[in-house]
Amino acid sequence: MSPSQPSNTFDSSHWFSSNIKLRFFTRIRRLFRLKTSQKQHTPSDQVFDTDMDAERESDCEGNLVILPRAVKRLHFGSWGEKEAAAEEIGRLAKYGLKTRKSLAELGVVLPLVAMVGEEEGGWPRRRAAVRALVELANGTCTNKALMVEAEILSKLPKHVDILDESTMHELAQLLLSVSSLANNQFPLTSSMILPLLVGILESNSSIETKESCLGTLYNLSTMFDTAGTLATNAVVHHLLRLSLAKETSEKALATLGNLVVTLQGKKAMESNSMVPETLLEILTWEEKPKSQELSAYILMVLAHQSSSQREKMANSGIVPLLLEVALLGSPLAQKRALRLLQWFKDERNARLGPCSGPQRRRIAIGSPVSQRETNEGKKMMKKLVQQSLYKNMETITRRAHGDEDSCSKLKALVISSSSKSLPY
Repeated sequence: MSPSQPSNTFDSSHWFSSNIKLRFFTRIRRLFRLKTSQKQHTPSDQVFDTDMDAERESDCEGNLVILPRAVKRLHFGSWGEKEAAAEEIGRLAKYGLKTRKSLAELGVVLPLVAMVGEEEGGWPRRRAAVRALVELANGTCTNKALMVEAEILSKLPKHVDILDESTMHELAQLLLSVSSLANNQFPLTSSMILPLLVGILESNSSIETKESCLGTLYNLSTMFDTAGTLATNAVVHHLLRLSLAKETSEKALATLGNLVVTLQGKKAMESNSMVPETLLEILTWEEKPKSQELSAYILMVLAHQSSSQREKMANSGIVPLLLEVALLGSPLAQKRALRLLQWFKDERNARLGPCSGPQRRRIAIGSPVSQRETNEGKKMMKKLVQQSLYKNMETITRRAHGDEDSCSKLKALVISSSSKSLPY
């Protein structure tokens, strides 16, 4: 071919890039025409709500010129332009649910997820993408599912050493939002985000950040398939520690309640040094009835068909606490406390029952010797019951009212009514 003749060589890469841009701008034009037609066909007598979300939607329609420019820079711009575009998309996503869905339709989720996993930009630039994703995930399961399909869970950091408090808080918010898909049985791989969650819980992050991580763990624990992988010794230990803080107690105990029904979760709790003392301490929280109920439930699961766990609980003084809950707790806590007390009573009766070894000769009932021993046994038992009742009621009264004088009145009442049988 002579140099003067025109070249017929086909540049495929140039054509492919031009085709992508053409499809992108076609989608922008369609969205713009759709918004314009919706405004033109709005009835004149229609009354719009004056709430904040409606006002933001109205403002966003005026920003339709900014929207295509931001999306274009996110797809094709430099690192600095992508960071600015992510900030702009995060701001636009706050205008309402329709705007968030429109942004997702324009394909902003995939490049934002890629920005989160891009190490060259550094976390100051990656944080802009995280903030934008948090806003886009607000109130729409579709956008959350798009993020999971774009492998957002594998793009997150595994260590928190390089993260500051603000970054950890934003990542915890994103994880909490995405993990809510578990409520719709959407498959999530919890093992990918577990190192990040444990790292944040071990750090000196704020209580709000830890609450977001707790919410994520709770959402994941509701799925039985993933609950077993969550029940590691580290996760259980942090949940037990957070259950002692009254601000996070209910959520931590609810998560432990979901984990303890799994084989891995029960083993992790049985081997933890904080069990059962932590759960017994929570049983004394009269001002937190929900925590009492959850603690009693976990103790029931641990004590069920496990004599070693029941022995540990008995040695830690669970019976007086259960008596107190059975008298003063909420209806559900009372029911669970009574069930536990019945188990301890049955086990005690079985332990005191006849053994298989040599036994003394039984004396016929009605003989003078047998009657005398029976009377002495009744007196001793009545004395023991009276002492135990006085001690328990004195403890309950002192905790409930703090009145020292009531103890002496209670003692007189018990003595005067000692001849009456107990109601249970």
